Amino acid sequence: MEQLLLLLELYARFFYVGLFSVGGGLATLPFLQNIGEVTGWFTQADVSNMIAISESTPGPMGINMATYVGYLTAGVPGAIVAPLGEIAPALFITLIISRVLQKFRSSKYVDYAFYGLRAASMGLILAATISIAKLAFFDSAAFSGGAGFFGSVQYISIAIFAVVLALSLIFKKVHPVFWIALAAAAGILLGL
Repeated sequence: MEQLLLLLELYARFFYVGLFSVGGGLATLPFLQNIGEVTGWFTQADVSNMIAISESTPGPMGINMATYVGYLTAGVPGAIVAPLGEIAPALFITLIISRVLQKFRSSKYVDYAFYGLRAASMGLILAATISIAKLAFFDSAAFSGGAGFFGSVQYISIAIFAVVLALSLIFKKVHPVFWIALAAAAGILLGL
């Protein structure tokens, strides 16, 4: 019975994430961090590992992270239930909108709604970017331990980011997966 309640909670929490995280995988991060804080299922360090794994593996980032959390929390059944919970709202909303949108396709209010969703999506992605930057570029344990701002900066991580960003801007035709793999390899080799 306890396992069933855990699976229902996983489904409900990821249904909520899927319902309100407009904008893709990075937009799920604020919700994911909240789940970790509220439930204790994973830490903020786990979130940074989820991001790295999800960005390095095929498939949508949000679904990969839901699968990871589900597996971490409830094993294989959780790895199935959590991503199903995350995709369910999109499926339901897509079915409803496809039926209704044909009738209201030329409505200016529908255009306004989509315009507002773009802004909300950008806000969520910006919040996720700031969260990722904090995780990647600052050591919160060092800061809490009295190292101060400059003592908590991860200079090697910033250098890797700057080099890979510069190279990706110079060699624009190289696929982004290569740059992700290069940054991951540099992080592994340098023990990050």
